[in-house]
Amino acid sequence: MLSSLSSYGWNSHFEHHYTTFIRHDLEAGRVIAINGYNHTIITPTGPSPAMLAGSLMNGKETWELPKVGDWIVCKHYYDQSIIVDVLPRLNALSRKLPGKSSQQQVIAANIDAALIIQGLNRDFNLPRLQRYLQQVYQCGIQAIVILNKQDLADAPEACRQEVLSLGYDCPVLLTSALDHDQLNGWATRYLLPGKTFALLGSSGVGKSTLFNSLSGLAMQKEGSVSSYNNKGKHTTTSRQLVLLPNGSMLIDSPGMREFGLTLDADDGVSFYHPMIEELSGQCRFRDCLHQQEPGCAVTAALEQGKLPPAVYHNYLKLIREQYHYQASALAKKRMEQQFGKISKQVNSLRKKRKY
Repeated sequence: MLSSLSSYGWNSHFEHHYTTFIRHDLEAGRVIAINGYNHTIITPTGPSPAMLAGSLMNGKETWELPKVGDWIVCKHYYDQSIIVDVLPRLNALSRKLPGKSSQQQVIAANIDAALIIQGLNRDFNLPRLQRYLQQVYQCGIQAIVILNKQDLADAPEACRQEVLSLGYDCPVLLTSALDHDQLNGWATRYLLPGKTFALLGSSGVGKSTLFNSLSGLAMQKEGSVSSYNNKGKHTTTSRQLVLLPNGSMLIDSPGMREFGLTLDADDGVSFYHPMIEELSGQCRFRDCLHQQEPGCAVTAALEQGKLPPAVYHNYLKLIREQYHYQASALAKKRMEQQFGKISKQVNSLRKKRKY
């Protein structure tokens, strides 16, 4: 029966972790849509509405709860399913929650590649693109850059060359979401059957139009750009996974005005860029921060014109942001540990004094 889920990405990794749940008569499935608290999953018996078990909601952090793309185990209850647990993820596409929070928000799980969309009519922004690339690679996910609305740009190829000059090891594609022949051309090459892809980008870059064109379904209302502030309007309010005609899977999500970096409190601050990674191995000190240290190969390459200034300046900005995020996460962790100790002490006193 589980072989019927192979078209949705079921593989040996999830099979291995699922074996511990078989004896409990629980069924496996994948989350294909979330709208508020309403979940939809696909199981060997077909799609089903689902809700979270109370033990799952109370026993997990928010980022650990089922997201679109997650593989879960569930049990049927009348005309719906109860999600009992989430199988270990291969990866998770996340961002820092908007505002001053240091918490991460998981956007989707078990992704093979992220399609980072920028519109060439108004949204083209290299620092923002590098922010997306940094977070995507930090999540262990391959990136594909899609420069949309090329028909509205004066020199679309020049924009593409600007992205390529940044030196990231990823495809950079020019397209128009309304040109179906063009879409089919690159989709056939990059959107491979059995693989899961996530659309990322700001509001108004044409994500919904692109999603509709690729899926062949008018599932998302297409938005416009606000005449008041020239910013995109949110047209997607839920996340969903759709099986495309060629057998690949595409996840759409609401446009994001903020795309903050995340970092585990125990991880070291890092910055992904092929050129910086290669140059780092030539630095005099292994813990070189590539700022004022003697013998730094990165700053030397910058002075010699071998490293694009846009890459280096973005490195400095995002490294500072990561330090701030990590400091906030560590402070939160210390507070939780302190609160845990206080709770234990209170419980111990209650037992002794019997109140």
